[in-house]
Amino acid sequence: MKRESRIDKNLKAITPQTVVMGVDIAKTEQWARFVDYRGVEIGKAIKFRNDRNGFEIIVAEIIRRCKEKSAEKIIVGMEPTGHYWKALANYLIKKGITVVLVNPFHTKKAKELDDNSPTKSDVKDALTIAKLVKDGRYYETYLPHDVYAELRVLTANRISLNKRKWSIENTLTAILDEYFPEYETVFKNPYKGKASMQILKICPLPVDILTLGEEGVLTEVKKAVKKTVGRKKVTELVEAAKTSVGVDYGESAARFRIQKLVEELELVNRQLAETEEQMKAALDKLEIGQYLLSIKGLGVVSLGMLLGETGDPLRFEDPKQMARLAGYNLIEDSSGRNKSGTSISKRGRKNLRCVLYQISLTMVATNSEMRQLYDYLKTRKENPLKKMQALVVIGKKVLTLVFTLAKKKESYEPSKIFGEVRRNQLQAA
Repeated sequence: MKRESRIDKNLKAITPQTVVMGVDIAKTEQWARFVDYRGVEIGKAIKFRNDRNGFEIIVAEIIRRCKEKSAEKIIVGMEPTGHYWKALANYLIKKGITVVLVNPFHTKKAKELDDNSPTKSDVKDALTIAKLVKDGRYYETYLPHDVYAELRVLTANRISLNKRKWSIENTLTAILDEYFPEYETVFKNPYKGKASMQILKICPLPVDILTLGEEGVLTEVKKAVKKTVGRKKVTELVEAAKTSVGVDYGESAARFRIQKLVEELELVNRQLAETEEQMKAALDKLEIGQYLLSIKGLGVVSLGMLLGETGDPLRFEDPKQMARLAGYNLIEDSSGRNKSGTSISKRGRKNLRCVLYQISLTMVATNSEMRQLYDYLKTRKENPLKKMQALVVIGKKVLTLVFTLAKKKESYEPSKIFGEVRRNQLQAA
């Protein structure tokens, strides 16, 4: 039996008794326009503020126009751009009003259909959004209010903290490259070890190290590292300071800047650890957490971020919908005899793709079944995949595993990972 498409399903929700409202979202003021099920505009455009008074005004207007058209249902469409849409969507949903989302790319492409003009305005976009909803070109709103909401916020927080961490580390590297380029020859990972971090706080420049001497540096390091510190490492650092080609101007300011950046880096690291603890606590509240954590190679943080991006796996009908959310659905550009290769659409959550990429790398390194599949995809005789392509397949397999185990409430079993066809392919290879 042929599966009903999303657009066909959406169109069935638009009946002659339906009024559609399109909203162009902004920070302070929104524009709304109404159309009936045929796309004929109802009344004039209305502007309302992005506050409670404005929300009450638009709800009253919705009720009035529905009565005017004897409509039984209202569907409100908006673009999920930025974060300003969430407050209005949440308010309307609590009032029992159906809110749907329209892809901003679709709005951009469709707004020329009526006036053959690429001009953009808030009033025009509101009407375009309403007509896209009328044509069924929308998708359902997902605003979790449970553990998945916590995971989504924690995921966003962790991503933000990591970006800040990388920025600090890059800045520190740039300063050290200028003032003490030999430092990383002694400490390969200068921002991970306690000894290195203590040195950067107390004596980050060659002149500081030479002033303290070997014993002085060793004394400072022991304040941060309780276990025995290798004198050899300290000796290497002193020798590097003696032969350093780093610049010798602005040293006082450079020392101050390094120390402040290290303090900030330590704060960010503490916040990351606390965020990951919160993720673990949130996962403990989920019944499916124990099943998903049984997947070899999937840890607490990676699972927390994955569920933070996807939400409840059980809200999807199948794993393909999860892959589409990530922009992992395949597209092809072909015409006549011209055939192009396929690629992923990337029309989805960018952060979800990043999370899946990191998970796939870990899976290939630690999960024997995924490693076997990865090697097969890259070396098969017909249509061998490149590294990144194979990792995408692994990512899609992870989504399938998450969906299946959550739905069946089963733990990971290696013997059930592949179907008969795939098992035969792997054995033949």
